[in-house]
Amino acid sequence: MSVFEVPVNELTRRPGQMSELDLEITLTSPMGQGAARVPAGEIVELNLRLESVHEGILATGEVDSTAKAECSRCLEPLNLAVEVDFQELFAYSLEQEDDFLVQDEKIDLEQAITDAVVLSLPFKPVCSEDCLGLCSECGMKMAEDPEHVHQAQIDSRWSELESFRKE
Repeated sequence: MSVFEVPVNELTRRPGQMSELDLEITLTSPMGQGAARVPAGEIVELNLRLESVHEGILATGEVDSTAKAECSRCLEPLNLAVEVDFQELFAYSLEQEDDFLVQDEKIDLEQAITDAVVLSLPFKPVCSEDCLGLCSECGMKMAEDPEHVHQAQIDSRWSELESFRKE
């Protein structure tokens, strides 16, 4: 049983009926695997509206949570607010392979919500748009010293030519 299962027995096959729910769910597994993800143990708040239609149950809602990430430029840890809307039809019968179903008078919102949340997460999160990142030579944060420079390394094979520059 999924923590995202919602009973819809009062709505099943009653077109026009509607129900609104506010749920707070603690994730048992993470959402996302890339640079940003909502980790297991994080709270997900759902503002959910369920409507009975002829084809099934239409679930419309808003998901609020916090994603963990690190800046893709400077590697600072980030907490990103996740606020995403979703809408999905849970059909009474399977017409297409990727349809969501009403099963045993319950709907499982987990996949629909995971899809919406993961698609809203940034591919390359940044702490700020003007983040300078890390020095490619030493790894120092460029924001701490934007004027940071390194001496150019001279190839030892050309070191004899340096004497011409001094003259």
